[in-house]
Amino acid sequence: MSLETLVHFSNAYGANPAFVLAGGGNTSYKTADTLYIKGSGTSLATIKGEQFVKMDRKALAAIWEKTYSADEKEREAEALADLMAAKMPGEESKRPSVETLLHDLFPQQFILHVHPSSVNAITCSAQGKAAALELVPGAVWVDECNPGYILAATCREKMLAYKAETGKDASVVFLQNHGIFFAADTEAELDALVGGIMAAIDAKLAVKPDFSDVEFCKCTAAKIAPVLRMCYDAEGQAAVVFTANKQVLDFAASAEAFAVLKQPLSPDHIVYCKAEPLFIEDFAPEAIKAAFEELKARRGFAPKVVFAKGIGMFTVGASLKEAKTAAVVWQDAMTITVLAQNFGGVRHMAPDMVDFIVNWEVESYRAKVSLAGGSAKALAGKTAIVTGSAQGFGAGIAEYLAKEGANVVIADMNAAGAAATAEKIAAEYGVGTLAVSANVSDEASVENMMNETVLAFGGLDVFVNNAGIVRAGSLEEMTKANFELVAAVNYTAYFLCAKYASAVMKLQRAVAPGYMMDIIEINSKSGLSGSNKNFAYAGSKFGGIGLTQSFAMELAPYGIKVNAVCPGNFLNGPLWSDPEKGLFVQYLNAGKVPGAKTVEDVKKFYESKVPLGRGCEIEDVAKAVLYIISQKYETGQAVPVTGGQEMLK
Repeated sequence: MSLETLVHFSNAYGANPAFVLAGGGNTSYKTADTLYIKGSGTSLATIKGEQFVKMDRKALAAIWEKTYSADEKEREAEALADLMAAKMPGEESKRPSVETLLHDLFPQQFILHVHPSSVNAITCSAQGKAAALELVPGAVWVDECNPGYILAATCREKMLAYKAETGKDASVVFLQNHGIFFAADTEAELDALVGGIMAAIDAKLAVKPDFSDVEFCKCTAAKIAPVLRMCYDAEGQAAVVFTANKQVLDFAASAEAFAVLKQPLSPDHIVYCKAEPLFIEDFAPEAIKAAFEELKARRGFAPKVVFAKGIGMFTVGASLKEAKTAAVVWQDAMTITVLAQNFGGVRHMAPDMVDFIVNWEVESYRAKVSLAGGSAKALAGKTAIVTGSAQGFGAGIAEYLAKEGANVVIADMNAAGAAATAEKIAAEYGVGTLAVSANVSDEASVENMMNETVLAFGGLDVFVNNAGIVRAGSLEEMTKANFELVAAVNYTAYFLCAKYASAVMKLQRAVAPGYMMDIIEINSKSGLSGSNKNFAYAGSKFGGIGLTQSFAMELAPYGIKVNAVCPGNFLNGPLWSDPEKGLFVQYLNAGKVPGAKTVEDVKKFYESKVPLGRGCEIEDVAKAVLYIISQKYETGQAVPVTGGQEMLK
């Protein structure tokens, strides 16, 4: 029953962003013989009973009888080995929290260790100790020291001294620059203890951060993100997330305003965001790359947080999850920085502490486990836009790209349909998705689609120009308005999309000269052969192949391959089979199929024209798209996917 209690309050505090940062924090429950401790890298919000690590308390107590090496690295390795050896039988595959020894020091049954921003406003402030002991008179304060064995030993010394002085066991321990421990024998007592202390702290917070929305320069931000992405990884295995709000822009106003963020406040900020952020004022690609490389060479790591003067904040990671986590963690750093003004201003971690965390194997392991989510799939880490993808071919192509690991943007005039498709794909494949309402024949809408994509994911690797429209009819029937509509959506829109997609891709290539990207037009077999009484559509598709070949020649120097896929008739899709507006109905009414009396007659006629005896399916087209992306030596091609109905000449 007590283990169930542990799971319950772990999930409750873990799901509360006011208490837990990036899945961190830890909890425990103890009996006379056993300690149940959160496993390293697991999330409190979702942890289950079997994910806690069972530890032998006698073996843990025996650690205090040992003498370890004076060498820092050797000492930590020896203590970690003994900690791992203290696991109960059957727990061999698990790794206990590095703070297990500290949890075992408390005699109380239930322990909660968290890092709330408001608490760290005290622990990371110049007047932290005085403020903590004033607000919580019975608390123990522990000055900053190396984590791991040394921290546990220091806490043990302080807690024993507290008991000797007061005759009581400590129930609250503040760790300078590192959060707080709460201890109680029941969940109700724990909740009351936590609630009282948090309320007392909140009452002292007169100065607070302001993360309200503001206007920002979207176009400039969208030109910076792709450059940062490729600086982080020249193969595009990276994501960038952009954030702009009032507090971010206050810090981004100048190098002087940003200076207070240059040094880390806690180990969590180092683990998830590295030990130094970057501030840039020159947004030319070569200048960004030079600043990025200078920090990397000087510190030995690539920056994961970048502030652009007057623009906003970019967080970078090897995956979208990692970049988003860095954004959350750095918001915490900004919050603490502002809140610390209530307690005499910020107190950063000491430089030697920073170096210890940067090189500590335990924190490297924690970051690796908690940020795990990489994939060996062909398109893992890539970002693709598919226009006209709320349904039909477009939705199918987006789904296949997601299956291969790509983050996908569902762009469509049908905003509700795009949102539903994006939600479905995200749930099924676990990739990043974005729904964008886009009219591809409108230049401002296309530009916005590109900006939204880049600010959400950091760049663009594959653009699939799928949105299209059909208006069939003879010369006598076709109106000028319908003809121009088909040309606008099928031809002009391709030009607009290629223009803005290639602009993003060129920025990536500017700092990663070997990188290859793709623009793919979903054309039609009607782009390979004329179509009776469907000249508006066929003409636009013939024009699309002309654009494909021309774009391919122009963009080849930038590593951008431009190809077309020419599907056969998607006879089972809504374009053909819609009972009111489908092509079967249109062609029947236009008399395009001689002798046809019914829609079924029209369908059979078109099936009979295919050597493989059926219409084209979404899978056929999606596989052609994946082939085009995978190959590195074809550009300007129009690939027929027609079941043999149209063949290359």
